[in-house]
Amino acid sequence: MKTICVLLLISGSFLFAQDSTKDSKGQVTVQGCVGRQNGDYVLTKQHPAITYELQATGKTRLKNYLGQRVEVTGNEGPTMSSSSDALNKTGSAAPTTITIRSIKTVAKDCETMSGQ
Repeated sequence: MKTICVLLLISGSFLFAQDSTKDSKGQVTVQGCVGRQNGDYVLTKQHPAITYELQATGKTRLKNYLGQRVEVTGNEGPTMSSSSDALNKTGSAAPTTITIRSIKTVAKDCETMSGQ
């Protein structure tokens, strides 16, 4: 029984570690759901619960990914939000911004993968 519990803990930790990684160039890769919060596009990661503000670059149109589970690769930095609505309603914006270098859909619906 102890062996099964240890294996479950190890496999669960591995799954959580797969939600975000950082490479040698300082780019982070994060999976989560794209949504809107106080006028800004955000990526919400479930395990652990973290919200990132998303900053699109180039021809990336974040509205095309709304409500989808995605994998985003980019550079992490302090929040870039200047939305006065965000500051008035929540007291602060998302603490971290990801400037997107690449984005791909993992699931068309965030509900599809919510159990993982």
